[in-house]
Order: sequence, then C-alpha cells, then structure tokens
Amino acid sequence: MDIARPDLIQIRQRRRILIGVIAAVLVSVAAYGVSRLEPAAPQVDRQSVWIDTVKRGDLLREVRGPGQLVPKEIRWISADAASRVERVLVRPGAVVEADTLILELRNPEIDDQMLAARAAYEAAKADLQARKIQLQSQILDQKANLASVQADFEGAKLQAEAEAELNRRGIVSSLQYRQSQLRADQLGVRLDIERQRIDMLGNNLDAQMSAERARLDQLQSTYELRQRQAEALHVRAGMSGIVQIIAVEEGQQVIPGANLARVARPDVLRAELRVPETQAKDVKLDQFVRVDTRNGIVPGRVVRIDPAVLNGTVQVDVDLEGALPPGARPDLSVDGTIEIEKLSNVMFVGRPAFGQAETITTLFRLEPDGDAARRVPVQLGRASVSLIEVARGLEPGDRVILSDTTSYDQHDRLRLR
Repeated sequence: MDIARPDLIQIRQRRRILIGVIAAVLVSVAAYGVSRLEPAAPQVDRQSVWIDTVKRGDLLREVRGPGQLVPKEIRWISADAASRVERVLVRPGAVVEADTLILELRNPEIDDQMLAARAAYEAAKADLQARKIQLQSQILDQKANLASVQADFEGAKLQAEAEAELNRRGIVSSLQYRQSQLRADQLGVRLDIERQRIDMLGNNLDAQMSAERARLDQLQSTYELRQRQAEALHVRAGMSGIVQIIAVEEGQQVIPGANLARVARPDVLRAELRVPETQAKDVKLDQFVRVDTRNGIVPGRVVRIDPAVLNGTVQVDVDLEGALPPGARPDLSVDGTIEIEKLSNVMFVGRPAFGQAETITTLFRLEPDGDAARRVPVQLGRASVSLIEVARGLEPGDRVILSDTTSYDQHDRLRLR
C-alpha cells in the first residue's frame, strides 16, 4: 500500500519556486544587459563616402558664382517718331560701322513737314534780305536829305557871314543881315535833326534785322529738326560693332521711343556674376577675380556690386583685365571665383555637404584603426568655396566623413568596409 509523504510535496514546490525566481532574475539581468548595449553600427562602403583630413596652414577664402559675359559698350537704337518699318537691311550677327544703314522707316507726314519747314525757312531768308535792302535804301535817302540840308546850311552860313561884313560897311541893312542869320540858324537846327534821323534809322535797322534774324533762326531750327527726323528714318548703327538684336520686322508700326535694334562691341566684354546672398557680404570692390570661360581663365577686378537681391543672388560686375580666349563672346556662360581674404595658420578641412559657415554641426570622425567612425560635435568658422575653417572639435590629422550622412542621424557610430 502507498504511504503518504507530504514532506516530498513541499520539497518539490520549494524547488519549483526557487527555479522560477532564479529564471526571473536571469531574465531581468539579461534584459538589463541588453538595454545597456549600443545599437549595432551600420556598415558603410568606404568608396561611397568622401573622407578628408583636417590640416593646418593658410586658407584662401573664395566666393564662386556663375554668370555670363556681356558687352561693356552697348547702344540701343530707338525710334524718334511714329513710323512703319520699310526695310530691314541687316540681321543679328552682322558686323557694322557707325554709318552702316540698318533699317529704313517710313512716315509721309515727316517728309511733308520737312518740305514745309524748308519752304518757310527759304522764304524767311528771302524776306530778311528784302527787308535789309529796304531799310538800307531808307538810310541812303536820309543821307541824301542830310547832304542837301548841309549844303543849304553851308550856303546860308556863308551868305550870313558876307552880309555881316557888308552890314558893318552900311551896304546891307541890318534887317536883311538878321534874316540871313536866322535862315542859317534854322538850317543848322534842321541839319542836327537830319543827323538824328540817320542815327534812329540805323538803330531801327539793327532792331528790325535782329527780329528778322530771330525769326529766321527759329525757322531754321524747325527745319533742322524736321531734317533730323527725316534722317532718323534711315536708322544707322551709330558705332562699330556687331548687331545683337533686331527688335522689329518689315511692315511693323513703331511708336516714338520704341527699341529698334541693339549694337555692341564684341571685343570689350565684362562678366556679370551671380553670387549667393549669404556670401555676397564678403565681396568688396577691387577684389581679384578669376573668370573661367571653359576655354581659359581670365583675370579681373570687381567694379560694381548690385545693392539689390534678386532670386537669392547679388549681381557682381567684373572688368576683365586679360586677353579674352578664343570663343569668348557676349552671353557666354562663365564661372567666376572671387578672392576674399587669406587666413594664416588656421585649421581647415573640405566643406561638408551641409556645413555652413559660423555654425555648430556634427561629423563622423574616423577612429585610429580607420575601420569605424564616431559622431563628434564640430564648430565651423569662415568658409571658402570648397574648404571651411575648423574652430573647435577636431585636430590636425583627424579624418572625417564630409558626405551627406543624414540617413544615419539615429546612429553615433559607423563601420567602414
């Protein structure tokens, strides 16, 4: 028969409890240990990232901007009056001189106005000459009257002097002598009046001739204006160069001030660069520039900085100082590199993908064995085109990953293979 053993049952229960407690402790310890472990570092192909070494030395700060070549000497030709395009004689790309005829315009009203102005001017010239002859004839008539009065005065004066002697001798009465003396005095007064008339006629001649000349000058100015308007219908280049744009077509009506054509000198060019607004603050006048035309490097100097910002860029004008390479022409796309300053004895490295000047960022620094990289904070300083100053966080000789690592933002360590 079976014998009841309650003590064995208690032993088995204690053993189960003890095993459960030990298992729970082991699971807790394992969970704690796993929680303390770092996540597995992702592997990155060494050939797919850009690795650079931190250096110490002189750093040349530069700013780069795209742009194009434009002529320094440009002449826009505009219409002086409303007209119609009769003929287009040259096309864009043609080499022209200052007197080369580019377009012929037509306006019958201008031709009629010029003919009317010329007729009025010629008539005024004839009137001026006729008026001058008329006034000079009046002066001659007055001079003849003066000569007649002067002769009468001289005769009366001689007669009075003779009768004075005869009167003293008693041959001529005092009455007769007095009458002769009065006649001589009257003729003397008349002689002075005639002389005053001649002076007044001379002044009148000058005044009337001045008025006629002023009228003639006014008509001449009108005629010359009509001539210029008629001549402007024959549109000429006005300078030596190349025709860049013909803005009208045959048969087109144009209004006063409308642009007709553009002529430029192709051998005198400048570069217009577009510098990012964040870097334009460092650009100053007279800074040295290297302009890459894709067929050679041309030196230049900054001569103008646009005060306005357009589409996130600032226009910088550069005068070219060297000979232009073959193929350089207006509107050619170029790249310009502006030298800002030279920094001495600074730490620098290649510019990271998202590294901005004067900011704090993080970079992956390679460990000594080169098989792994750990994220470290780095303070960046002044920037150049492809290099940037390192203010803190790295030392000369450190190797860092400069490629875009945003896909690894959740990791502080990378493995390189």
